[in-house]
Amino acid sequence: MTTTDAVGEYTPNPQDVGIAYDQFADLHSLIASDVSLHMSMFTLPGERRPATTLLELANLTQEKTIAYHINTLGLKANEHLLDIGCRSGVPAIRFAQQTGAQVTGIDVSNSQIAKAVELAKEGGVADRTAFSYGDAMAMEFADESFDAALSLEVFCHLSDRQKGYDEAFRVLRPGSQFLVSDFVLRGTPSAEQMSAYQQTWHTVYPTTPAKIMELAANAGFELTKVEDMTQNVAFIGELMGHLYARNKDQIVEAYGAELVAGFDPVMPLIRDFFHDHLGSYLFLLRKPR
Repeated sequence: MTTTDAVGEYTPNPQDVGIAYDQFADLHSLIASDVSLHMSMFTLPGERRPATTLLELANLTQEKTIAYHINTLGLKANEHLLDIGCRSGVPAIRFAQQTGAQVTGIDVSNSQIAKAVELAKEGGVADRTAFSYGDAMAMEFADESFDAALSLEVFCHLSDRQKGYDEAFRVLRPGSQFLVSDFVLRGTPSAEQMSAYQQTWHTVYPTTPAKIMELAANAGFELTKVEDMTQNVAFIGELMGHLYARNKDQIVEAYGAELVAGFDPVMPLIRDFFHDHLGSYLFLLRKPR
């Protein structure tokens, strides 16, 4: 189609179509898929909340992840789960909704705790959830208070990971399971990439799967299962980059042009760090009887 063609007047012939695919096949593989150029099934037919934007797709993947965690822990309705670093409480709320269990969440962000309380009310589980300020390295719970625990990408923020594992072991009852998702390091990132990651996400230096298992064992945990989830991290970095660019105006409005100007050179470093150097592992631990 040329700029002189009126809308609706262009009719391609087989030669035009063939030439276009010959010319732009590489472009298609860069912006759509290099497997097959057909519509992808991001959501199944008839799904109640289909994804129509990148952010909605990201939300669906989060729900899928939570469902996997629920299935992995196998929590029962009469049990009490501790979510260490619960953030806005969505995983805790889903556990309460789908298992019937009691769930307590702690976090160091007061605004996230307030959001969790609000979402629990909206989700109809305010009577079976409790959210409060709490330090994972010094929890204010009695020994052997919980039947299971969950901690998703929280230990990467702890200045003393060993204290975190020791505290989790202390507050769990014998025979309880502890599901931990944590970041690990791959390869050798540049100093700029590492600095961007640590300062943006407020984390300690990434560790290794072996070190995480060592810390858990030092606390007294037995390792039941370990899974490499790294294949998901690279996509998250790409997604963050796209959403940052797409929602730039809203981000500027919320945080101001000066602050966002400082983000701009950092985002490519974060994207590349996630893609090339950040790994993710899931550990299912057990406190012996």
